[in-house]
Amino acid sequence: MRQRADPPRRAIQWSFVALALVAMGALALAVPGRMAALLLLGVALGVTLFHAAFGFASAYRVAIVHRDTAGVRAQVLMLALATVLFAPALASGTLFGQPVGGAVAPLGVQVVAGAFLFGIGMQLGGGCGSGTLYTVGGGNPKMVVTLVAFVAGSFWASLHMGWWQAQPGMPAVVLGEALGWPLAVVAQLGVLVLLHRLLARFDRAPRHPERAHRLRGPWPAMAGAALLAVVNFATLALAGHPWTITWAFTLWGAKAATLMGWDASTAPFWQGGFQQRALESSVLADTTSVMDFGLVLGAMLAAALAGRYATRRDMNWRSLAAALIGGVLMGYGARIAFGCNIGAFFSGVASTSLHGWVWIVSALAGTVVGIRLRGVFGMAN
Repeated sequence: MRQRADPPRRAIQWSFVALALVAMGALALAVPGRMAALLLLGVALGVTLFHAAFGFASAYRVAIVHRDTAGVRAQVLMLALATVLFAPALASGTLFGQPVGGAVAPLGVQVVAGAFLFGIGMQLGGGCGSGTLYTVGGGNPKMVVTLVAFVAGSFWASLHMGWWQAQPGMPAVVLGEALGWPLAVVAQLGVLVLLHRLLARFDRAPRHPERAHRLRGPWPAMAGAALLAVVNFATLALAGHPWTITWAFTLWGAKAATLMGWDASTAPFWQGGFQQRALESSVLADTTSVMDFGLVLGAMLAAALAGRYATRRDMNWRSLAAALIGGVLMGYGARIAFGCNIGAFFSGVASTSLHGWVWIVSALAGTVVGIRLRGVFGMAN
């Protein structure tokens, strides 16, 4: 693993700390108790992602270009821990007396195509689903452009869902149900152990010891991985489903389009009961939106406490073009592929749904293309 230099010690940015805390408090008071708990889980995710610099897009790029697989190996640990935590709850169908279900989706052309587009997009946009949110929270204005384009692309794809769903595919395959949960967990853990060993052999980065945990960061990638797995399990317990991110972007785009005169009755996707209720309700009634808000605010709080919240970044037309194109590709791809690196890959694999594995293979193919395209926009690898 390439050694990551310590950021210089900086003064706490109290104005941004206060802003983040006030926003968190206002949101917590505006939602019922369960939603407030989910907001706090989002905050915990934002703090973890920021301090561990836990990115998916950068981890894949560094692994492919520099043969530094530490970030990807941390993801393998995260998947293994989440699999073990999820399995008993998903096998019984309840957790602490509440019904729960995994992140499960059909297999087909739309998953392959969507994940491939997402892989390209996250290299051009500069982040994945979670990465976009936590870097926005950290004060990166370019990622605000990526997020707006992400939202637009996600809504755009919702208008085409009927066409994509008519493409060749097959029903969802859940290993826990097909093999039985004990055998499925053993089989999946075996695959993950094998992947970890192969990644370790492929790695050619200089070896450096992981830094000890410090409140102001950086945190070791493995610590971040473990925390993300635990918080995803807590999300399953509170929300009844695993952690997701990009459904909220689709919803925000639809609400913005409605304000501009769009008629939801013209789009079959938005005639579903769940979608109609979400569109008619406040975003504060949507669990994914509330957690996304918490994630942004958690990253903002972490950045300000570390003295690293910064809104001034150099941008040029090429970087903005990459952000726009990348955001649209990620939004469109995530919607048709039933999620992003979190909802489809992380939560899907943790739920032993095969679509999660199909998603990551397709996304890595797109990542290779995206890495090549970065040079067109003057972006270093």
